[in-house]
Amino acid sequence: MAKEYLKLVMLLLVLTHHVDPASIIRSLPGFEGPLPFELETGYIGVGEAEEVQLFYYFIKSERNPEEDPLLIYLTGGPGCSSLNGFLQENGPLAIKTDGYNGGIPSLVTTTYSWTKVASIIYIDQPVWTGFSYSRTPLVDIPSDTGVAKTVHEFLQKWLGKHPDFVSNPFYVCGNSYSGKVVPAIVQEISRGDPLTYTDQDHNYQIPFAHGMALISDELYEGSIREWRRCDVDIPYKKDIISSVPYHKNNSINGYSSLIFSGDHDMEVPPLATQAWIRSLNYSIIDDWRPWMINNQVAGYTRTYANKMTFATVKGGGHTMDFKPMESFIMFQRWISGQRI
Repeated sequence: MAKEYLKLVMLLLVLTHHVDPASIIRSLPGFEGPLPFELETGYIGVGEAEEVQLFYYFIKSERNPEEDPLLIYLTGGPGCSSLNGFLQENGPLAIKTDGYNGGIPSLVTTTYSWTKVASIIYIDQPVWTGFSYSRTPLVDIPSDTGVAKTVHEFLQKWLGKHPDFVSNPFYVCGNSYSGKVVPAIVQEISRGDPLTYTDQDHNYQIPFAHGMALISDELYEGSIREWRRCDVDIPYKKDIISSVPYHKNNSINGYSSLIFSGDHDMEVPPLATQAWIRSLNYSIIDDWRPWMINNQVAGYTRTYANKMTFATVKGGGHTMDFKPMESFIMFQRWISGQRI
């Protein structure tokens, strides 16, 4: 997979350096024929002199873009390209790995793309992620709170260039580390100006692995006191210790939220997610129950007061590429106001 991905990224790199600030892409290397959806790529400048240039992929809803929700989708890391979301998680294309023998990898359409019911902006952020860059040396290291302000500025300028989407329902989505920043972005945007507790999430990894019978009783007893979180060595300041206050503020102010976990996620175990949700002390509106696809259990869900829904995806891991179809059906029901 790594070689195929690299070759495709190199081709996209050539394309992005020969386009205007915003360009409509009608075909992609590795995909036969014209794209069956509307794809726009480009840059939005942020900062006083627009020194930071954030790259994005925008895909119009394949259903009804005039009325369907508009989503900003952020991947984790920090520092993971949004191409991960586009090609591996919830986008309309995927890399075909079967039968690959070198050369340009083939791209195939997916049946589980969230763009079937929503328009999505995938952003390469923070700066130096993917194709995003800075025209000048950075004065400040990118940070959680800085990303919240940057994404807000990005959105304002993007909507200025795409006024047809100003009145669409709007959502901010993210997975992995972005789950920690998304609530801060929502608060930043709402004021008009997935990860929550990183350390605590990792503290649940050993108990979760023990409960799943992945490690023995002896190993569990010997490891529980020695567990340390592994920090990622990148130029980024993690200055939001907990996103729980942001979640609380957003939900009290009437913003609905869907928080979901793969039930086999060892990076941020569902036990950790349920623990911080319980800490909010919200009353339960719809208690713990299975949610179904074709009469089969696809996961479990619970709905709380203040429009907060938690769901698990059966057999899911840390990101949606483990169970893309189930994740899509869950998202489609929730975004449409249906009971998951």
